[in-house]
Amino acid sequence: MRFNEYMSEWLYSDDGYYATYKAIGKEGDFYTSVSTSKFFGGTIAKHIISLVEEGFLSKDAVICEIGAHHGYFLADMIEFIYTLRPKLLDSLQFVIIERFDSLQKAQREYFKESFGDAIDLTHYRSLSELRCKEAFFIANEIFDAFPCELYYKGKTARVDAHNIEFDIEDASVDTKAKKYKKDRGEIAVGYEEFALEMAKSCDKFEFMSFDYGEMAARPDFSIRVYEKHKTIPLFDEEIKRDELFKNSDITYDVCFAHVKDAYEEVGIEFLELKAQMVALVDMGILDLLEILKENADEKIYEQELQKVKMLIMPNFLGERFKMVRFRKSICASI
Repeated sequence: MRFNEYMSEWLYSDDGYYATYKAIGKEGDFYTSVSTSKFFGGTIAKHIISLVEEGFLSKDAVICEIGAHHGYFLADMIEFIYTLRPKLLDSLQFVIIERFDSLQKAQREYFKESFGDAIDLTHYRSLSELRCKEAFFIANEIFDAFPCELYYKGKTARVDAHNIEFDIEDASVDTKAKKYKKDRGEIAVGYEEFALEMAKSCDKFEFMSFDYGEMAARPDFSIRVYEKHKTIPLFDEEIKRDELFKNSDITYDVCFAHVKDAYEEVGIEFLELKAQMVALVDMGILDLLEILKENADEKIYEQELQKVKMLIMPNFLGERFKMVRFRKSICASI
């Protein structure tokens, strides 16, 4: 099979890595910003409130997380909206896009445990099922989980018994590699379809995502496997792909120029790309810490401060991860 099919099977088949709940954080294969601090979701909540107050979104807009894992991220946003502007919970609509039944079940149970009957949560399997007038879409580490083709000097990869061979001629992959000035590396599959689905799903929206990558494509392969917090390059001579297959996470660096082009091609405005640490500070994460400092004891404040530092310090998640933001106005054409 082609490598993008192999990666899709690895992650998204019925017994794939993402098909069932996996622990994230200390007990899992990797950390995310969501697993690090509730103030990550809290900062997004503060931004959502600002969008309503500025008039970009109405008070009954849809708040939609795409690929929510256990549901912690959206739940953290809801907790902070309740703290900062509780009346908005009477009107905002909360949605998760999740293809797997087992994860939908885990998310519903977590929301029931967290909020009882106070929050109505709606699930859709894909963006193509959603139709709404206004929305705020949020995703964390989604673009690096799209299947990709592997490309090396004009040849596209196939996989046979977990061995990777570069011997496929594919003009479309070759064209995209030339566009992003790559003679080797990953070419993501599906960004264009995803952007189009989002554009069709909603008349007016803002979309924000956090991922590891850069605007320009890397000049080499970045694809790697995460297992118990170990990073294993996919082309490591010692790697046992058959054992890691479906049992560990596989990812690569995002080329944000590709993401940007996919959205702009369907009439969505690119707003900005910036380091996560800068984005979180700009959206008010330090203001939230000040509120905590004024209302909690010093020990709790210090604990949360240390967690937030992991989000905004350059040597951890802060500089390595980027925030990308897009907007669609009602008059945008598809």
